[in-house]
Amino acid sequence: MLDLLTGVLTGLSLIVAIGAQNAYVLRQGLLRNHVTAVVAICIVADVLLIAAGVAGLGVVVQRVPQLLTVLTWAGAAYLVCLAVGAFRRALTTEHLDPSATPPSGLRVVVLTTLALTFLNPHVYLDTVLMLGSIASTHGAGRWLFGSGAMIASVLWFGALGLGARALSRLVHRASTWRAIDVAVGCVMLAVAVRLVTL
Repeated sequence: MLDLLTGVLTGLSLIVAIGAQNAYVLRQGLLRNHVTAVVAICIVADVLLIAAGVAGLGVVVQRVPQLLTVLTWAGAAYLVCLAVGAFRRALTTEHLDPSATPPSGLRVVVLTTLALTFLNPHVYLDTVLMLGSIASTHGAGRWLFGSGAMIASVLWFGALGLGARALSRLVHRASTWRAIDVAVGCVMLAVAVRLVTL
């Protein structure tokens, strides 16, 4: 049980930090726009990446640094595009009321969620390499540790997306959406800059 609890706490410590993926999940939850699909994709992706890390895929990530370089630049470019879109929404009055604009279709939401997940090199460093390395120190309990990290993902993304959806009825004012879009844009821009400067 100690391995499982350690996995939950370690997983939460890595996933709770506000990043581009979390900002997107939060916004989709507040918009009530395909949030179940977004949460499901994030959870399944995390579970697969954690399993890969526990199984030892982190060694491959370490041996192919060029892959991380490509992902870094592609991810940063994509995040800058998303940040620009968020800032434009904040400046354009017709985009401030989400009910006045049609929601993004399921295909766009799914592709955006997948891109924010798999174009982020930190997901490979944190989830595959770091969690995989920590799991290996638990010996026979490494899969219990990994299961704990998976539980943390389910808890976090479920709470973030579905919690935001539950609170969405309280978010009606244009100034609130302007603040949300500016915050989302700033987070995505900061993550993009961090990606290429580390």
